Amino acid sequence: MSKNKIKKVVLAYSGGLDTSVILKWLQENYGCEVVTFTADLGQGEELEPARKKAQMLGVKEIFIEDLREEFVSNYVFPMFRANALYEGVYLLGTSIARPLIAKRQIEIAKMVGADAVAHGATGKGNDQVRFELSYYANKPDIKIIAPWREWDLNSRTKLIEYAEKNQIPVAKDKKGEAPYSVDANLLHTSSEGKVLEDPSQPAPEYVYQRTVSPEDAPNQATIVEIEFAKGDPIAIDGKKMSPAQILTKLNELGGKNGVGRLDLVENRFVGMKSRGVYETPGGTILLVAHRAIESITLDREAGHLKDELMPKYASLIYNGFWFAPERLMLQALIDKSQEKVEGKVRLKLYKGNVYVMGRESASSLYSMAHVTFEEDSVYDQKDAQGFIKLNALRLRIGSKIHNC
Repeated sequence: MSKNKIKKVVLAYSGGLDTSVILKWLQENYGCEVVTFTADLGQGEELEPARKKAQMLGVKEIFIEDLREEFVSNYVFPMFRANALYEGVYLLGTSIARPLIAKRQIEIAKMVGADAVAHGATGKGNDQVRFELSYYANKPDIKIIAPWREWDLNSRTKLIEYAEKNQIPVAKDKKGEAPYSVDANLLHTSSEGKVLEDPSQPAPEYVYQRTVSPEDAPNQATIVEIEFAKGDPIAIDGKKMSPAQILTKLNELGGKNGVGRLDLVENRFVGMKSRGVYETPGGTILLVAHRAIESITLDREAGHLKDELMPKYASLIYNGFWFAPERLMLQALIDKSQEKVEGKVRLKLYKGNVYVMGRESASSLYSMAHVTFEEDSVYDQKDAQGFIKLNALRLRIGSKIHNC
């Protein structure tokens, strides 16, 4: 890419050390105007310091946007309709945030007439893939600048030296070696690197930010009721809430009960394994509740088909293919399955665990008349004999041939 052809670039900007260095580096190495975009996805940080730092670095166009409702409504909830888990356990908190940031970044680039977009993801991780696949899906001819694949500032020490040389403020806790790297949004927190790099060693308690240790959680259980409509939660304990409000409330309830901790060694898309420590309190509760309401409202084969497709769907999100046609096709199937997934689920939260206490729905397929152990008039038990013999037919034929 010819640097002199880039006149204006939109940078995904957090205001932290890495993206502040990138901002200055872009100005110096590309000689271009930098527009910053900071998304509020519920990371729990004050975002005005990012604005002030961008202004200090000479940025004239600064975008800081509250995308929490869009994030939960259009990204998190559709994913949870699928009960998506990557490698059986990971609730995809970082993965699902990147498509929204990238989409909005491209929209801003079009709005301000930018030639390129830039991100702060490293050349080792998944986020570079997620950002760039999403960029290309929304603007096929966009130019992309990934500084970590170009510069020689390949250590925390070099970043700090560059920041100090260019009078970029460095937070005191970033001096020297950072203990670990953190990503956060309304769905989860993710911690990686440094003290967490050895997977044989337990994560220090100070790594956890949203959850108390299960051992320190209250001795009294918390009971919560979640109401669903078309597969999405719409109320907690009878109170209607917006999508972001619901996830915020579930995070609060889960966090104080030690729910949602995960220590995982996962397979990155780029080929290496990495160890991450995740906290997804609200999402963990939501997954249990959603599967519980599906258990009484979803047809058996529809539910089994969803479970078969889920790993593929989860991998698509993890690998950055949110905007790919195959993900959209799967989403259409999943959303169709959710039309009658409605009702209420009662849960008990206790010392890191989520227990289903009850579920009810006007669309329930559960028939007590059929499953009762008492006398009934709706099911003829003699029918089971023919059912079994027909299912055993191929086994009987095979046995006669092979064992004669």
